[in-house]
Amino acid sequence: MKLWQPHQNIDNGRFIIHKLLGSGGFGVTYSVREKATSKLFVIKTLNHLQQHKQNFKQLQVKFVNEALKLARCSHPHIVKVYEVIQEEGLWCMVMEYVDGIDLANYIEINGVLSEQEALLYIDQIGQALEYIHHQGFLHRDIKPSNIILRRGKSEVVLIDFGLAREYTNGQIKSMTNERTDGYAPIEQYQRKGNFGAHTDVYGLAATLYTLLTKKIPIPAEYRNHINILEPPKKLNSQISEIVNDAILKGMTLEPENRPQTIFELRELLGLASILPAEELDDKLISAVGIDYRRLRDLLAVGRWREADVETTQLILTVVGRQNEGWLTDKDIFNFPCRDIRTINQLWLKYSYGKFGFSVQRRIYQSMRGSRNFHRDYWHNFGDQVGWRNDKKWMYYEDLNFDSSAPDGHLPSGIYWFDSWWGRYGWFLIDGVERRFYNLMSRVMKCNI
Repeated sequence: MKLWQPHQNIDNGRFIIHKLLGSGGFGVTYSVREKATSKLFVIKTLNHLQQHKQNFKQLQVKFVNEALKLARCSHPHIVKVYEVIQEEGLWCMVMEYVDGIDLANYIEINGVLSEQEALLYIDQIGQALEYIHHQGFLHRDIKPSNIILRRGKSEVVLIDFGLAREYTNGQIKSMTNERTDGYAPIEQYQRKGNFGAHTDVYGLAATLYTLLTKKIPIPAEYRNHINILEPPKKLNSQISEIVNDAILKGMTLEPENRPQTIFELRELLGLASILPAEELDDKLISAVGIDYRRLRDLLAVGRWREADVETTQLILTVVGRQNEGWLTDKDIFNFPCRDIRTINQLWLKYSYGKFGFSVQRRIYQSMRGSRNFHRDYWHNFGDQVGWRNDKKWMYYEDLNFDSSAPDGHLPSGIYWFDSWWGRYGWFLIDGVERRFYNLMSRVMKCNI
């Protein structure tokens, strides 16, 4: 059995073991420091239980194949897998080191979350799950301890894909029955079961149950007419009826009676009121007959700057201001919800959840922003999305039109396009600030 020790060199001296982080049902993880850069990473490999199995070689092949598939996943709320390496006959994943605290420890220290904060994190992980489901994976181990809250941010990251498996909708498949009691649905107690997106729906709903009650739900295999799932609202009267009912629906024992997708669960929670991304290409809905195909095509190939300019032009066209080239407050307050949803969903889809009005809204609200505007929130927001540098607001020409930009950096032209500051740095940035506040108010009113 290979068990590495602190200060041990691996990968031909490239990394030095920092400490053992933990061991689960399949893997063991270490924090390591790269000597050349002094950066921290996480390395994961199969644990001692797997190393002693007769089919260890086959397990290694499966581990590497899944690591390579995860390495192709890129989403702001999924831990990054950079590469695979081999050390002493063991294949290892080199992953992002997420500086923060997992939500299980977070609520242990701080108590139950407010509904608003809990839904913020559930929405982020929900979008991450939609992304991995679209890649053909199930996570199968959604729980508070597998969600890390980044230090100093209201942003969470999904980790530990040790139980992740490929799946095909509608097929009965044989999978390992490894699970975490309380968060695993009934099908994970069976060798062959009806696995699908609804499997992770249960885990996500159960995680929300814990975040709002500080209680682990009764395990699915023990639930019957005597041992029933206690409604979360009985444990926390501050939970709304909508959220209470959505949790119970998401934790329905029979797989076919649960929401069948994460999107459906997010809809029940009031977090999604737009078309799923996979349906959007055929239904670019506009309340006033706008053609969104060019915006879709620009975003699909990552032409972010052109897409940003196109977004501004489309918004002007929606309100009939394409000739004047400016917007009034009234134009924004009356902007059709259908159109802003379509624009937002296109940005979300092709940036994998990195850019969009709803991303900007989430970041703004995570800073305790609301419909009541506050200058400190505005400055903090500008810092986080990369619109300010060294406490100075940037000109539009200097913004980052690249996928490496911070979350929420785009779209930005709609705020800057007709402001003197955006063009020349003259006068004050008040016009950009006012436009942002008005548009965020509209996004919130449209429940986007």
